[in-house]
Amino acid sequence: MTDREVVISIRDLHKSFGGTKVLKGINLDLYRGENFVVLGRSGSGKSVLIKVIAGLLKPDSGIVNVLGLQVDLLSQKDLQALRLKLGFIFQSSALYDSMSIRENLEFSMIRNFRHLSTKEINIAVDEVLEAVGLREKINQMPSDLSGGQIKRIGIARTLILRPDIMLYDEPTAGLDPITCTEINELINEVQRIYNTSSIIITHDLTCAKATGHRIAMLQDGNFSRVGTFAEVFNTDDISAKSFFDYNFIN
Repeated sequence: MTDREVVISIRDLHKSFGGTKVLKGINLDLYRGENFVVLGRSGSGKSVLIKVIAGLLKPDSGIVNVLGLQVDLLSQKDLQALRLKLGFIFQSSALYDSMSIRENLEFSMIRNFRHLSTKEINIAVDEVLEAVGLREKINQMPSDLSGGQIKRIGIARTLILRPDIMLYDEPTAGLDPITCTEINELINEVQRIYNTSSIIITHDLTCAKATGHRIAMLQDGNFSRVGTFAEVFNTDDISAKSFFDYNFIN
């Protein structure tokens, strides 16, 4: 995989809050077209990592390059331009409750691509709803949808901007096992159809196994193990085995 294009490169990333060191020298390369899972328990720093990547938090030290740009050195204007190429899927999906599904998706387009015609926006809305399997929900309100459907619309609202990189924050949190399987399949389908590169933050081993080309275990502020699912968990390492035994549903 070393001959593939690197779209995110992180070297020796440190981040603390007060006296608490959360990230302690993270190194990461994300390749184009790859799903990379960061696996860790609650409070391990997973969400902090993707917020630093998106420029929502500044690193204390280290280098974070996204699509060839060092994030913490960008002006606000350049950072906003970069964020258009990053799809951030929030854990809550962050839909506007007062807007219909159509209006939620249109809002993203109108705010970011003012030159588009109404016809072009309508085509884009239809296309992404078709991609996530919810074309028939276009005129419904978020309150009418299930948790899994809201997750799908959150992904659609991000996809409509055609990002190069997707950042998923706990995409299966709070969902039943069947819906989790559907979201995992959608993440893989998005990668195949749109050739996105993704970082998937999760504590769900089923999600990690189903979606990750590579997996990194985040423990004590650093990646303790990196590799395929089998490479990470086919081990006598006590920390990996205990994580597997505690979390995994076969």
